[in-house]
Amino acid sequence: MKSGVIAVLAAVALLWSSAVAAHDASAWGGLFRSRDHGATWFLASPGTYPTAAIALAVSPTDHNHLLLATDTGLLRSRNGGRDWSREAPNVMVGAVFAAAFAGDGRQALVSTASEIFRSDADNDWRPTRAPRGAMPARAIARGAAPGRAYLAGWTGLARTDDWGASWSDAAAGLPGAPVTSMLVIPGPPDVVHVVVEDHIWSSQDGAQTWVKREATADGVEALGDDAGGATRLWAARGNRLLRSDDGAASWRPAGRPLPEANASVRGISATGDVVVLTTDRGIFRTSDGGERWVPLVDNLPAHLEAGPLVRDPSEPARLYAGFGVTPYPELWRRAVEGAAVWQRIDASSLLGAAALLMLLGAVGVAAVRRLRRHYRAEPLR
Repeated sequence: MKSGVIAVLAAVALLWSSAVAAHDASAWGGLFRSRDHGATWFLASPGTYPTAAIALAVSPTDHNHLLLATDTGLLRSRNGGRDWSREAPNVMVGAVFAAAFAGDGRQALVSTASEIFRSDADNDWRPTRAPRGAMPARAIARGAAPGRAYLAGWTGLARTDDWGASWSDAAAGLPGAPVTSMLVIPGPPDVVHVVVEDHIWSSQDGAQTWVKREATADGVEALGDDAGGATRLWAARGNRLLRSDDGAASWRPAGRPLPEANASVRGISATGDVVVLTTDRGIFRTSDGGERWVPLVDNLPAHLEAGPLVRDPSEPARLYAGFGVTPYPELWRRAVEGAAVWQRIDASSLLGAAALLMLLGAVGVAAVRRLRRHYRAEPLR
């Protein structure tokens, strides 16, 4: 009877289905670095093993000083990613979604799911007043003036001139919809480009007034600048790349479509005809302006989603790209909905776990009873 119960519990634990999608346990998300415009990549987050690298900030005064926003907190490196330390784990709990350095390379701003934090020194973080609709921020970018930064929140766009102590609304003149992509080119004056409802809007005066730019009838989903020219910009929609040589005033198709017809572009980095894209299908690179695309797989978890793509401001050939085990839209969705860990576990997973615990308990009880009978039956010597 007991053996039959154990067999049933074992079958339940092993065969019970779950709605949670499985991932290859041998490959994890994390941060990767390239020193040759994205031709080759190497792991830049050894020993930390974040399952999602969500955002990265590179200090404008020291390219070895990095802040990495992950699904488990904020990490800092002072040596270009060879070593990492966790920042304020008791203050910033859970995922961090955006990060930016000030122009002095010392101050920083980050966003968690519920607060905006400001830092003036390593491991010294304090919450600051957050603008309405800010959390979780989609992006934070610094401007040229000391203390200036722009924040694309979940539902709003804001600007600060005192590094987060106060904020002003920067969405006046934009449609009443979220900013899904933001590109800031520090001035003076700061030039800001955003994507709202799949359309590009540009500001030449630090996000005070806006002009709508038409790229394609289908709109765009991502923006990027070009290290080779201040007025050259790039945009993407699905598997198509667009290029502007006049600061977003006009656009034209660039090259051929990506080999993945249903790709969703997350990041763009370009230096002349060399363009690198992070997508939900991995990383793609072209060295001829998009005429031939190469999917990059060596040393990369190519079957995972690629998200943040950041160029070192002092060395254009150095790029950083992040990957996530969990899809990036899902990470933001969880943050917006405030889903607790236990809320993400479906009923079938709970029942399967309970069955496994019951099995282990039954096996343990049987083992103890058998050992007890053995020692009782053993004659004394």
